[in-house]
Amino acid sequence: MKQTIETMKMNIHYFSFYRLILIAGFLSVFGITDGFSQPSKCEKNNPSSACKTSGNPLIKDMFTADPSALVYNDTLFIYTGSDKSPVGQKFFSMSNWYVFSTTDMVNWTKWGSVFSFEGFSWAKGNAFAGHCIYNNGKFWWYLPATHKSIKIGEGFAIGVAVSDHPTGPFKDAIGKPLITDSTKNSVVLNIDPVVYKDDDGKVYLIWGSWGACRMVKLKDNMIELDGEVQTLELTNFYEAPYVNKKDGTYFLSYASGYPSTTAYSTSTSINGPWTFRGNINDTIPNSPTNHQAIINYKNNWYFIYHTAGLPDGGPYRRSVCIDKLEFDSNNLIMKVNRTTTGVPEIISDKKK
Repeated sequence: MKQTIETMKMNIHYFSFYRLILIAGFLSVFGITDGFSQPSKCEKNNPSSACKTSGNPLIKDMFTADPSALVYNDTLFIYTGSDKSPVGQKFFSMSNWYVFSTTDMVNWTKWGSVFSFEGFSWAKGNAFAGHCIYNNGKFWWYLPATHKSIKIGEGFAIGVAVSDHPTGPFKDAIGKPLITDSTKNSVVLNIDPVVYKDDDGKVYLIWGSWGACRMVKLKDNMIELDGEVQTLELTNFYEAPYVNKKDGTYFLSYASGYPSTTAYSTSTSINGPWTFRGNINDTIPNSPTNHQAIINYKNNWYFIYHTAGLPDGGPYRRSVCIDKLEFDSNNLIMKVNRTTTGVPEIISDKKK
């Protein structure tokens, strides 16, 4: 009798299992996928050895740092700076910005240096972290560099380069910087701009460093301020703000402390108030800076950052990496699991 009961339980178990398989197959055949995660086999959390992965660092033949990300026409573009410091140098040498793109997270196109601080007639050096956004049919790249003459704080200014294509050619959109040390309520170190377009079409510029963060609305032309510069109150903010929105919640991530972790805060409004949610990325070995981009691409969330991961890397010789970003059941960001394998290949319908 006992054996019969156990046999019945086993039959029920197998029946339920195969019924789930049949239902899943039916939904797939008829294209009913809403509410179901539909990654390829290589997009599982634990891909098999047969799956291709991006690898970290992402770019191995040069130093890249300070990533920002943009999705356009089903392609992911990553915009970076580049460290030129020789081994042993104790300061940043950065003069150019680069673009890389992919459609599957594994095969990357290197577009080369598409803009330099020399493209701004007012700039004299230091091509630090920027951010590119698509709006009004053009690509607007907000870029910091040191100003030739305006220096009240650290002398950095934020300019705007514009292009008809995500990979350039870019040119100075204004002929002068948008933000300088003389801008009312700017910060001592005017770097790390990020631009966010909200659901209502309004566009905001956010930037800051050394514990001070600022935000200002932009006019529709993308090259003029629309109102006063506002101070953002963020817990443990150091630099590198980045804005995302998911399920009605605004996520503002940033470097925290120094050496930096990556922390974030949330709000129901771009204007705050912001609720501190904690750290999501630990300090990086041999790199006191921590600079992130967060992007949703093909229904996967990615965390893009830099490390000193190349064999001859270091604090001034950094490399962009990418790993998965996940949310818990409360729509809060989970701690990033940094890997050397990176992220799995996204298999398109054409490859299946």
